[in-house]
Parts: sequence; structure tokens; C-alpha cells
Amino acid sequence: MDNSLSQTDWSLVRAFLAVAETGSLSGAARALSQSQPTMGRQIKQLEIQLGLRLFERQPRGLTLTPTGESLLDPAKAMRAAFLQLSLRVAGQDSHMHGTVRITASEVMARHVFPEIIVDIRESEPDIQIELVPSDASENLLFREADIAVRMYRSTQLDVITKHIGTAHMGIYAALSYLKKHGTPTQLEDLLDHAVVGYDRDDRIIQGMRTLGWPATREFFAVRCDDQNTYWALVRVGCGIGFAQQSFANTDPSVQRLLPEVDLPTLPIWLAAPEAMRSNPRIKRVWDSLEAGITTRFELAKA
Repeated sequence: MDNSLSQTDWSLVRAFLAVAETGSLSGAARALSQSQPTMGRQIKQLEIQLGLRLFERQPRGLTLTPTGESLLDPAKAMRAAFLQLSLRVAGQDSHMHGTVRITASEVMARHVFPEIIVDIRESEPDIQIELVPSDASENLLFREADIAVRMYRSTQLDVITKHIGTAHMGIYAALSYLKKHGTPTQLEDLLDHAVVGYDRDDRIIQGMRTLGWPATREFFAVRCDDQNTYWALVRVGCGIGFAQQSFANTDPSVQRLLPEVDLPTLPIWLAAPEAMRSNPRIKRVWDSLEAGITTRFELAKA
């Protein structure tokens, strides 16, 4: 039997990589949005086609055999070449209709993007939008997204980036909280108030230490790392918290406190694969995102 990869269906190689990288059929199924039985059939089909045993079953999943290990790097190279081909073909699509997949942080996706997407849909009704709220770093070259909005600059090769603005932070409390506990008038007053903090994320602690406070995790009576849940806790009066001015300044349930305090800012970057940037609908959505985000954050700063 010919055991080369030359005649092997790409979907089987993709299944091989997904199982190798996740360590289980269930993890691979989630990664590829397929069923676990489908993953199992594809791995079995690949092993029969190659005449090789690629995985060993372990109590907690699947591990590569030495033969499977030897095929991992060539399979990754095959994936990279396939994805480059896919990007090049997609970049030549001259039609304005079709889908654009955007990824952004969960906070941006929840509080900033809906109004911008409404504008895009009204001006370009033939463009369908897929919004992926995620704080993970989606791989643009693997087509996990067409455009990413990030709070840092992408360092991936063959990815175009543009700095489009700055997210300014503020200190906020629910009106209901202030009615019960009073309004702090200086930074030191926060020591006498409940403050909502993060759980395992230490960014607030580091920010407070920058301001001269030896803050620890125990300083926060309520802690949560999920950004949208964090903001919900502040809005209902669990304590004073921190948020982007872009959406918090327009929330009638909260009041901004101590605006004179200079808090750290977050840069806002757009990123897209270089091969896709000339695609008309990608360019159209990129331009709309840039205009919408810039306007929203400039108004929040005013």
C-alpha cells in the first residue's frame, strides 16, 4: 500500500492534526465543529489508507505513536500551504457579497460592536457578518477570522496591522451603590469602599500599584475575570470598578468617579491577513470598523 500523503484527502490530515494538538477525539471535534464519531471515522480511514498506526489510546485521550510523531511536522507544513492557498484565492474574490468574520474581545463585542455592525449592514446589505467574541488570540492565517480587533499589535508574519485608537479607562460606581455608601471625592477614599476586582488576572492590582497602592487580591471583596460579568457586578452595586469609557460613559445606571485620576490606556489595533486585505468586502468592513471605532472612542474621550 502506498503510505505517502500525496493522495490523502486534506480533511483527513486536518483531523489528524486536530487530534494530535487537542489530545482527544472530543477536543478535535470541538475545534473543527464536527462530531466525535466523524473524527473517529476520519482517523481510522487515514490509518487504513496509510497502513500505519498513528495514535495510541490512553486513559485521558490519544497520544501519537512514534510514526504519528514523524508525520506531525509534514502535516503542519501541508496545513500551512493549504491555508496560504486558501488565503490567496479568497483575496482575489472581487465580489462585495459574502461573509466577513470578525473577532474582538468579549467586552468590545458586547458593548461597542453592535451599533457598528448595524451601520455596516445598512450600508452593505450583501455582506454577512460573523462576530466572534473572544479574548483568545485567533490565528488570522488559519482563517479563524478575517479581521481582528485587538488591544495589542499582532506579531504574526503576513498580517497587516493598523493602530486606530486608544481605549481610555475610568472609575465607575452604580448610582444605587453611591446612594447607600456615599461618593468618594479623592483616590484615597476608595480604601473605605468596596472595590470589584479581577480573580486570577492581576492587571487591576498592577495598575493600582502603579498609582502607589500596595494592592493585593484580598483587597477586592468581589472578584471576577469575565469582563462582561465584571461590569454587570459593578452596574448592580457590588462595588466600585473600572471600565472603558467608550461604553461606561453612556450607561445611565453608573456614575464616573475621580476623572482626574490618570489610568492606564489600551491601544486598539486592526489586523487582517495581507493576502485578504485587498478583498473588496474585507476592505469595506475594515474601513467601517476603523471609522466606527475611532468615532466611538473619540466621543467617549470628549
